[in-house]
Amino acid sequence: MICPFCNSQNLRVIDKRSSSTQTIRRRRECENCKKRFTTYERIEKVTMQVVKRDGRVEEFDREKIKRGILKAVKKRDISDQTLEDIVHEIEQQLLNSGKQVVRSVDIGEMVLTHLTQIDKLGALLFAAVYKEFKSLEDVEKELNRLSKKNIN
Repeated sequence: MICPFCNSQNLRVIDKRSSSTQTIRRRRECENCKKRFTTYERIEKVTMQVVKRDGRVEEFDREKIKRGILKAVKKRDISDQTLEDIVHEIEQQLLNSGKQVVRSVDIGEMVLTHLTQIDKLGALLFAAVYKEFKSLEDVEKELNRLSKKNIN
């Protein structure tokens, strides 16, 4: 482990907590520059393949899901912990499904489902990017779909 600020390897752990069932959060301080940062440690899981819309196949990357959500909801009032919980739940659902290959469209729908439960506007913003809206009618259709999903 190296300090992200000064690249020193002289670090100490200030605090250690379990932030979810399989993740350990460590608060660290650099002995050299005295800056603090947080690291997360988790058990490496079985790899999954994700089939993209254009047919490409790539390895599952939980951080890619998190970055996608963050882009869409960066100006919404959603905590980092809530986002981390969403990503963790989606990852667990995928792993528990037992599938080795998952479609990116299915992952996007899972994200939309979770976001709809906590922030409808955030879900709509995510859908606008994820579904590549090209017109106001696309936004209206998705808004109607999200409204119906919330009623059920």
